[in-house]
Amino acid sequence: MKLGIIGLPQSGKTTLFNALTRSNTPTTASAGRIEVHNGVVDVPDARIDKLSGMFKPKKTIYAKVTYADIAGLDGNSKGISGTLLNTLGQMDAFIHVVRSFEDDNTPHPSGSVNPARDADSMLTELLLNDQIAVERKLERLVDERKKGGTDKAINERQTVLFTRLLDALNNNQPLRKLEYSQDEEKDLSSFGLLTRKQIMTVFNLGESQKPPAIELDHPSVALPGKLEMEIAQLGPEDAQLFMSEYGIEEPALNRMIRLSYELLNLQSFFTVGEDEVRAWTTRRNASAVESAGEIHTDIARGFIRAEVVAYDDLITLGSMAECKNKGKFRLEGKEYIVKDGDIVHIRAAL
Repeated sequence: MKLGIIGLPQSGKTTLFNALTRSNTPTTASAGRIEVHNGVVDVPDARIDKLSGMFKPKKTIYAKVTYADIAGLDGNSKGISGTLLNTLGQMDAFIHVVRSFEDDNTPHPSGSVNPARDADSMLTELLLNDQIAVERKLERLVDERKKGGTDKAINERQTVLFTRLLDALNNNQPLRKLEYSQDEEKDLSSFGLLTRKQIMTVFNLGESQKPPAIELDHPSVALPGKLEMEIAQLGPEDAQLFMSEYGIEEPALNRMIRLSYELLNLQSFFTVGEDEVRAWTTRRNASAVESAGEIHTDIARGFIRAEVVAYDDLITLGSMAECKNKGKFRLEGKEYIVKDGDIVHIRAAL
């Protein structure tokens, strides 16, 4: 899972990046340059801690999430450069940072702090980029029809699809709001349309500031970025004291990862044993064979069956042996829908 942190200059993107990754990346402005900083963090999960305590494995491996601090967007309508567009296209979703704090030492590029204006500016830039890309694709489809060098059925299907996309964009509708058939998903798989990606807006507050009352068509959250960055630099005990003093229930990292999973419709399942206890990420409602593919494609290809125990059952009963005795150990086939927290062992012909 890779999420791109985007926003206008001086919005606090790098501040949030440091809070989420416990980094010390300088928060100075990039002056319009394209810069990308990546940070990989473990997904906090008390369940894997309990499983590790139960099985005492040689290794405990948490699920990972990558955050990318992306500079270079400025909210203009001139289009996004190829290099930056390629970077944005690699993201699974976006975290859009909107400045809500006042700071005389960090002047706002537009001269005033206006979260509603800034949120709309960035969303409009993404939408206009898709509009340009879709229009160009439709022009290429027309040229292909004239030359007669492509499959007519595919050309017709894609013309219908991209015309539908353009209609939505012309009506200021992001493409993530549309539904797509399997063929359409395939046609768009290599076409990096930015408004197809899920997005979450983070209103970057000043200390003790209330969240702005702004309605969006996607999830949003408000947090004091600078304060959260300071917490992230502290040790566990000092961080807890700091959070208690400011009435913060949990670090931004924990909260944002949970919201990121919800945004992308993801969940975790576990594999356990003496050698390794590990968390894996899969989409909600994924089948057993699809989830096996998260471990290794060869395991999915040779899938025979899945041995499954629910996390709560294992913790309540205390051992795999007791789960078997109580009928909580199940054998499932390829089509079994993996649940969040399932402990899964895949039997496969390799």
